[in-house]
Amino acid sequence: MLSVVAVRPLDIVVIALYLAGMAAIAVYFGRRNTSTEEYFVGNRSFSGPTLGLSLMATSVSSVAFLAFPAAAYADDFRDLVINLTLPIGVLLAVVVFIPLFRRGKTTSAYEYLGARYGVIIRLYGTFSFMIMRLCWLGIVLCLISNLIVVLTGWPMVPVIIATGLFVALYTVIGGIDAVIWTDVIQSIVLLLGGIVTVVYLTAQIPGGLAQVFEVGLAEGKFGLGEMEWSFTNRSFWAALTLGIFAWAAYHADQNIVQRYLAARSTREARKATIIYGAIVLPTWAYFFFVGTCLFVYFQVFPDTVVSRLSDEQHFEQVYPHFILTRLPPGIAGLVVAGVISAAMSSVDSTLNAVSTVTVIDVVKPHLAPGRSDRFYLNTARTVAVAAAVIMITVAVVLSQIPTKTINELDWAIGSIFAGCLMGLFVLGFFTTRVDNVAALVGLTVAVLLNLYLVLGVIGWLPRAITCPVHKFWIGPIVNVTFLVVAYGTSWRRHRKKEPLTGLTVWTAGE
Repeated sequence: MLSVVAVRPLDIVVIALYLAGMAAIAVYFGRRNTSTEEYFVGNRSFSGPTLGLSLMATSVSSVAFLAFPAAAYADDFRDLVINLTLPIGVLLAVVVFIPLFRRGKTTSAYEYLGARYGVIIRLYGTFSFMIMRLCWLGIVLCLISNLIVVLTGWPMVPVIIATGLFVALYTVIGGIDAVIWTDVIQSIVLLLGGIVTVVYLTAQIPGGLAQVFEVGLAEGKFGLGEMEWSFTNRSFWAALTLGIFAWAAYHADQNIVQRYLAARSTREARKATIIYGAIVLPTWAYFFFVGTCLFVYFQVFPDTVVSRLSDEQHFEQVYPHFILTRLPPGIAGLVVAGVISAAMSSVDSTLNAVSTVTVIDVVKPHLAPGRSDRFYLNTARTVAVAAAVIMITVAVVLSQIPTKTINELDWAIGSIFAGCLMGLFVLGFFTTRVDNVAALVGLTVAVLLNLYLVLGVIGWLPRAITCPVHKFWIGPIVNVTFLVVAYGTSWRRHRKKEPLTGLTVWTAGE
């Protein structure tokens, strides 16, 4: 564990100015939120470039800013492989997802599931998203609070509460307008933070960029992992396969779909997705390169504190240590603001998305139908506050758990609750045969299989009945199982032909 290094006054000023700017944006846009249409989708008025930067900020998160440099410092670029398939998800979104999600004036991704399969599947998608994202919010808040504790030495629980309340404040007040515009600023800040780091590092290393590449190549720091095909090991092909399924699912996630729906036109939504896709993959690679630069830097300038770190989990502390002990005052504050902004841009988007789906998919159609728009707007704000309380509570509980265990928990929750969502959307978009009954049969089989595989991977099953499969293969296996069972079921039952106008690629023009 790194010793705490006092944050310098100028750094505190820079961070405080950044946070004050975020709060001011929330207050400004809060005055405009007089309807759910404004609060959820900004009156569908955003341009492509604005949404593109917002999507980029939401997708980068604090994982890229901290975990990616740590992964490259400890090993190589192998953790980037999953993200190399992002263009496939972008292509699917531009060609298929965006036009189908933007039919009519929908607000939630799960309205599509309701129109395509019925209320049970819609609620499955809604509650899966809500449970997964509420747990994820607590995990992200815990990790970013841990960083702040390392940087300042402040107590963990007060940091969690203060950070959670601040993000909740501007999200609840400002709605999607505040989320998107703060994301734009946050994307610029986090990019500047990464650029400043690499410029400073290469200026300090005697051989500059050339030495970084020379040492990095000699030490195997640019590798992409083992190339053999295996279901039991984490290989290049396992990561690549997982990435295809993961990024297809990600582009049907409410966090992203809400940006499609906030665009002023389908053309602008497509433009936003292309811009984000063009920016975010190089950004991820850039932060891996930050880790390589840090590795070379500390080879040239050994540090007794860094040398005591022994694994990737602790290597996440190398970048914060470098920021506060090597970067000049003020510049360090900018980079720390970048780290904070990376986390905030993911948390604020998710809080707003949870609020949106709760009102649109649960409250409005089931719990309180036929009420005024003002009622639903107030309910949305109440839900956002409740989600923030849950987020803070989960983060406080997780703060007592080792970081490695938190990461495993994050993966397990995501796998269980998001395992079949991609398959549901894919069959909905690309088939006309699969109805609600076939989807429910496939869902039941796939969810049970998913639970069995996850319990085996985390070691909660006896070895004799555990399937020896690496966790990277679980998502692909579960989704393929769902697709096969649901589609196969649709061929074995007589069903009444249902109108699917505008709901599939085959009926989009009807």
